[in-house]
Amino acid sequence: MSVLRVRYQTIEFGDVDIHVRTLRDKQEYLDADDVAKDLGISSATWALFGVVWDSSEVLAHFMVDYEIAGKRILEVGCGIGLTSLMLNQRHADITATDYHPEAGCFLEENVELNHGRDIPFIRTGWGDEESGLGEFDLIIGSDLLYQGDHVDLLSGFIDQHAKAHCQVILVDPGRGYHGRFSKKMVTLGYTHSMSKPAHVAYLTEPFRGQILNYQR
Repeated sequence: MSVLRVRYQTIEFGDVDIHVRTLRDKQEYLDADDVAKDLGISSATWALFGVVWDSSEVLAHFMVDYEIAGKRILEVGCGIGLTSLMLNQRHADITATDYHPEAGCFLEENVELNHGRDIPFIRTGWGDEESGLGEFDLIIGSDLLYQGDHVDLLSGFIDQHAKAHCQVILVDPGRGYHGRFSKKMVTLGYTHSMSKPAHVAYLTEPFRGQILNYQR
């Protein structure tokens, strides 16, 4: 019988420790009932949700002291949910989404690992017509634009769930699609700017990406 091999790690945010149970590596795979396959998730990409990526660490560190009071926050494509877990420790009003069928289970276990409050999670695709999520003041995500067709899908999903006045913060590692995405967001009524993360000493490799900021 196949079993998933996992690992446990602790990621530090100042004096706050976030403990995460992740897949052991990107080679893990277990889709016994073809749930992921039926959703269009291949064996080659199955494990990508379940590891901690540099972009997710950059986003989580960026949100450590971000103003969150009174804001309803959505993490899009949360994967292992590092930023959601960190914001949960800050008592943020955070909701998480991902397309992967295992993401919600891992998030639930990691919430328990950190003795946090339950984080609302909805498994949904960016092309789904109605997810029941509602609208948000702040929408965040990391490393979401890794295919060309994601430009229209992601911008549409974000706009569907953004309040009339909303801020969007995405960390992009530099896959080459953020220019097209920014142009699309402008047509939807958002202003945009981008910046380099100020401090990335916690990463083991140089970070060549950007923090993308959109507002309307």
